[in-house]
Formats: sequence, C-alpha cells, structure tokens
Amino acid sequence: MFQHIKDLQYNVRVSQPDPAFANLLLEQFGGGNGELKAAMQYFVQAFGCRRVYPDKYDMLMDIATEEFSHLEIVGATITLLLEGVSGELKGAAEGNLVAQMGSGATRKNDVIAQAMDNPKFLLESGGGPLVTDSRGVPWSGAFVNANGDLTVDLRSNIGAEARAKIVYENLLKFTEDPHVQDTLRFLMTREIAHLQQFSAALDTIQPNFPPAQMQGDLRFTHTYFNMSHEDDARGPWNQGNGPWPEGEEWEYVENPVMQVRQTVGQQSKEALGHERDARATRKLEKQLAKQRSTDVKTTSEEQGLQWSTYVHG
Repeated sequence: MFQHIKDLQYNVRVSQPDPAFANLLLEQFGGGNGELKAAMQYFVQAFGCRRVYPDKYDMLMDIATEEFSHLEIVGATITLLLEGVSGELKGAAEGNLVAQMGSGATRKNDVIAQAMDNPKFLLESGGGPLVTDSRGVPWSGAFVNANGDLTVDLRSNIGAEARAKIVYENLLKFTEDPHVQDTLRFLMTREIAHLQQFSAALDTIQPNFPPAQMQGDLRFTHTYFNMSHEDDARGPWNQGNGPWPEGEEWEYVENPVMQVRQTVGQQSKEALGHERDARATRKLEKQLAKQRSTDVKTTSEEQGLQWSTYVHG
C-alpha cells in the first residue's frame, strides 16, 4: 500500500528558470539509468524474493520506494526550471512565441535550442517532465533487469546505482545554479548509499559466486586468454593467486591460436591452476540446487496462499 506524502524527501529549489538544463535532467527522469528505471527494477525484483528472502524483499521495497521519491524530486526540479517558459507557451495564443518573450537573449536561445534538441519536450510537456530521456526517447520496460536469481539482480543493481551516480556527477558540470547543485549532490549521494546497501546484502548470501548454482567447467575457470597482442598487461586479473584460495593461480595462455589447435578446439585441454575435484564440484552444484529449491518449496507449502497478513486493532 502506497501513500503519497506531498512533502519532498529533499527540498527542491532553483535560482532561476533554465529550460536547457531541464531538458538534460530528463535523463534521470525517463532515461535508461534514471530514477524511474531504478524504482521499477527494484520493485519488480522484490516480488520474486518475498518468501525466500523476506529481509531482501524489505530492502528492495524500501529502496524502490525511495527511488520513486527521487523521481518526484527530479520531476519537481524540471518543473521549476521550466517556470516562466511554460507560462509563455500558454500565454502565446497567437503570433511568434520567441518574439513575445521580449529581449531576454538567453531565454530565447534556451528555448530555440531546446526546440531543436528535443521538440517533443517543449511542445508536449506543458511545463513538466515527460517520461523520456533528454533526446525524447520514451522510457521502456526493457530498461528493467530482473533475472529471478537474487545474486544476479543485486549485481545488476550495483551497476545501476554506479551508472546513475556518474550521470548525476556529469549533470553537475552543466549547471551553475547552487540550489540545483545541492539537489543533484543529494541524489548522487543516495546512489552511493544504495550501492553500499546492495553490496552488503549480496555478502549475506553465501555462496554467491558464481551466480546461480552451476560452478563452471574446471578446465576454463582459471584460464586467461591473451587475445590482443603487443603492450600486454599483467595484473591480479591474469597472473598470480587471483581471487582464489592459496595454492591456486591463473593459467595465462600467451598464444590462444596455438593453444586452440594443440587442444583440438579445447577438447583435450587439462584443468590447470588448481587441483579441484570435478566430482566435488558436481556435488556442490547438486547441493546448491537442492538448497535453493528447498527454500522456495518450504515457503510455498501453505494452502490457500495470501500475500498479506492483516493485524486488526
């Protein structure tokens, strides 16, 4: 049950109208890395984990709801940045709008530039945001990543928060309005907090790597193929112990072409870099599959299922 509170989570202020920046800010309203995408992504993900991970359901719903709050903040900022221009649009019953706006060259240029860059926003918005990005491309449900495995979804969310953070950071470079900058910094900082929250939640699910149950073919889990030659770089991603326990290491394939031919397309390749038992790995996969299946079945044994339990009084 949602209940709208008309006070914003963060007080939105602007120093003066700025239609051009309002258009840029649409990126965080209806863009692929914006607040609507985040809200819908976490909202959709929450349904599948309500019974299996009720604690993560609570977290996802909390953050999804906060993202809707952020969507309102972005929408309010866009609306204030269009203040004046929307009034001119409504007041220009006939004649040339730009001519009727007087001698304000900056405002004229803003309106003309906006009409060129995203005419749909200027012509159809009526002084508020549209559910598009800054180029007028409509928001799409295809932006939402929900894969049904919480470890996968949480990693998607970490990436989503990181991308949204960098968009806010870049938006800060395009406005000199101190009030708008304050709002953007608040929103950017909340992305950082959410990223930390998703990372912490992922750590509570063990094991969580690799995602899902299957562990991978042991012949290739530790292999690095040097696919681009000259100025080859080495680091913990392709040499030494890497992310594994002591005694395991990366297998560095210097010449992948020769390696493919020698192994007849990997058919005769041996597992190198570790001494893991393939049978133990298959056993682990079965145990994980059974555990995940049991978790789901245990929460579904009740008959006449209902979503909520209402407490009276």
